[in-house]
Order: sequence, then C-alpha cells, then structure tokens
Amino acid sequence: MSDATRIRQRQYLETLIQRYTQRTSGSKQVAQTYRSVLADPRTTEGFNPLTKELCYLIVGKRSSGSKVWDIDGNEYIDVIMGFGANLLGHNPAFIKDALTEQLEYGIHLGPQAEQVGEVAALISELTGMQRVTFSNTGTEAVFTAIRLARAATGREKIAVFSGSYHGHSDGTLVRNQIVDGHSRTVPPAIGVASNVVENVIVLDYGNPQSLEVIQAHRNEIAAVLVEPIQSSRPNLQPKEFLLQLRALTQELGIALIFDEMVTGFRLHLGGAQAWFGVEADIATYGKIVGGGLPIGVIAGKAHYLDQIDGGLWQYGDDSSPRVQKTFFAGTHCKHPLAIAAARAMLTHLKQAGPSLQQELNQRTAQFVEQLNTCFATHEVPIRMAQAGSFFGLASAGNSTATTHEAAAIGMSLLRYHLFDRGVLLKGEGGGFLSTAHTDADLDRIITAARDSIEELQEGDFLPRPSKQLVQQAS
Repeated sequence: MSDATRIRQRQYLETLIQRYTQRTSGSKQVAQTYRSVLADPRTTEGFNPLTKELCYLIVGKRSSGSKVWDIDGNEYIDVIMGFGANLLGHNPAFIKDALTEQLEYGIHLGPQAEQVGEVAALISELTGMQRVTFSNTGTEAVFTAIRLARAATGREKIAVFSGSYHGHSDGTLVRNQIVDGHSRTVPPAIGVASNVVENVIVLDYGNPQSLEVIQAHRNEIAAVLVEPIQSSRPNLQPKEFLLQLRALTQELGIALIFDEMVTGFRLHLGGAQAWFGVEADIATYGKIVGGGLPIGVIAGKAHYLDQIDGGLWQYGDDSSPRVQKTFFAGTHCKHPLAIAAARAMLTHLKQAGPSLQQELNQRTAQFVEQLNTCFATHEVPIRMAQAGSFFGLASAGNSTATTHEAAAIGMSLLRYHLFDRGVLLKGEGGGFLSTAHTDADLDRIITAARDSIEELQEGDFLPRPSKQLVQQAS
C-alpha cells in the first residue's frame, strides 16, 4: 500500500469519525458516562483500535412502526426489529391497548393470569402441539425442553449442530475445535463449566454423516436440538436432512427439539415445522409471541409436557396425576403483561392467516435480491441470503479484497455508514423485515447501501469496481 493511500484512508476515517460522533454525541456520552457501572457485552462487538471512537450503541428514545429515534433526535429505519421479536413493527396499537388494559387490572404474580389458558390454546392451535407451558426467556425455554427430554428418555446426552445458537446456558454453549488433527467439543468461552461438554455431541448441520453419529450413540442421546434455519446461516435450509433426522429420531426414541425462537410464527404461521413439513416432539418459541415483551414458550407432545404437571386428570372422579414430574419453576413465568401481549399478538396472527407471512416473505426475497444486485454492481464480495422475512450473510468471498486489512476494516465501516445514513442493522449484518416496513423504507436502505459502498471505495477502504461494470450498471 502506498503512502498516499494510507494518508487518504486516515483522512477519510477521521472525517467519518467526526461526522458520526457529532451526529450521535448523546449515545456516545451515555456509553462513556455509565461504562464503569454498566457491564454490557454488546458495547464491544466488533471492537477495533482504529474504529474505537465509533464503538458504542445507539441509545433509543422512542419507536413506532419501522422507525426508531435516538436520544439525539435522529431517525432510523430499523431492521434489527428486536432481534426478530417485532414482526409487526414497533409499538402496534393493539398490543399497546392490551398492555394498558392489563395495567389497569394490576400485575398479580401469585394468582393465575386470567388469559394464560387461552394463550396456551392459541399456541396449540397454530403450531399443532398438544401441550404448552411458559418461561421468561428463550434460554429458559430451551434448557427446560432438554430437561423434559432427559426425564422422558432416561438418557443424558444431547446432540446439537455447529453454527446453531440455543441461548446462553452452560448446557448448550459448546463448539467443536480441532486439536492435534482431531475434533474436540469444548466450551466457547471462559467461565463455562468444562464438564458440560461430556453430555453434548456437536454435529455438522445438513451432513448425512451426522445421522450416522446419532445412530452410533442411540442409547445415550436424549434429544437432538435443532435450529431449523440457523440465524447465522439463513442460506442453509436442508429439508431432506430434517426429514431423515425426524425419521431416525422417531425410530430410536430420541426427542427431536426444534428451537424456533427466530423461525416461530415468522417463516410460517405454523413455524418451521409447517415450513419443512417436519413434526418435532418439542418446540421452543419466544420473541414474536410476546409482541415485544419477554416470554418463552415450551410446546410439545403430551408425552414430554406431562412431566411439567403430572399429566391430565379430572374433577369428580378418582383420576390423579400419573406422570412423574421434573422440576420447573419461575416467578415471572406467565407474567400478566407478557400473557396479555401474547393473547393480543396470537389473536391478530390467527385472524390475519398465513398470507401475512407469505406476503412478507416475498417482499424480503425481492429486497435481498436488490441488495445483492447492488453488491455485485460495485464488486463488493458479499452476498446476502433470505429465509422467510429474515436475512443475513450467505458469503463474504475469498478474494484478496476480503483478506486485505483495509477491505476488512471497510466491511466493518459499512455498518457505521448505514447507521450514519439512518439504517439500523445487526452487528454481523442482516436483520428482519416487519409488516411495518414500507417500499419507501426498503428503497432508502438500498440507496444508503449503495452510497456507503461508493464512499468507502472513494476512501480506499473497499476496492473500486471496474469501469466496465459501472458503465453497464448505469
């Protein structure tokens, strides 16, 4: 790299930092003021000494529909959308009304929430699952599902797939690592108990050889835990593999658990089970169900869910709980506000029918196609993939451009450029569309992406496209 190029890059970076930090000075001040007391893992995502001055979260002031406004008054088109929770956009009026009504009645945690049975029935109707229970978070829902599988089968091990995310409990925080030429299962971070890996097998998602491993450990595995479409790899949608996995686990008496925190009620009204035509034994939901409030759902066949309460019995006869219970508890499970929001949300989805997801999925596919055309036109070596109404990186090519230090920084800077142009997206790129996003919103995102790329190319942080391609595009 020439000295002239280095000078241009430094000047460009200084200009961007000054412009961005002035625009979002309130957010930066909040980060600096409370860093000593607030331990927040998201504040150091993508930390780089060169871009240190840009490394802080945008602080939101209010939100409505497809938009968020920060404490400096800047407006953003939001495609983070509560990390997938806000299928209908921010602050839908009917959710707000349901919460306001419940607040008038109070927040009583000892007695049963009045609407909890109705919400369970709605989830059962929409997903096809026999029984339902509630937790506070997705992490809780997943480790409860695993506990139910272990209790039902009497086995200890679970199988998960590399690239999946199942929350932050020790029991699912594992990864494969090559040591001395051999694959080993290890914790992914310090502080995670090392002995948890003894009961977890990490497999390659979509690889038929994974089925052979499950077969070999058939007498040890209680459950196979699957993120049907991995949030980190939306381009991987192995329907045939899932059908084979379902047949195998059914044959071997292994519980098949679908983690549908992202896919549930977003891909399809019936979630990934309906999308792929695969019936899981247990499924976990959250995010969308709560309409923006925290909630976790564990739903499944009575054979597994009966271990929550002992199974069915009736008044007026000699029936009683016949199934041995496992332990499950939580003060804020079935919180009245979360249940009120869930009832309103699920009722809305039921009334809207499958067309809501179908239409949003189609709009997302068209949007991602436009994004990829923009990247290709400017010879930016990344491509996005879409699954339903969420999208993320499918590839970040292997050309010298991506291995070049300046280009790597440039790809990181692209996110800040989009923030600067009023677009909020996830840290690793990609995001979620909602029914609140308009065509004008999507056009604005495409324009922001194009202008950001061109500015980064002018600053020598991304390679400039060939003249021929630019002429063809124009």
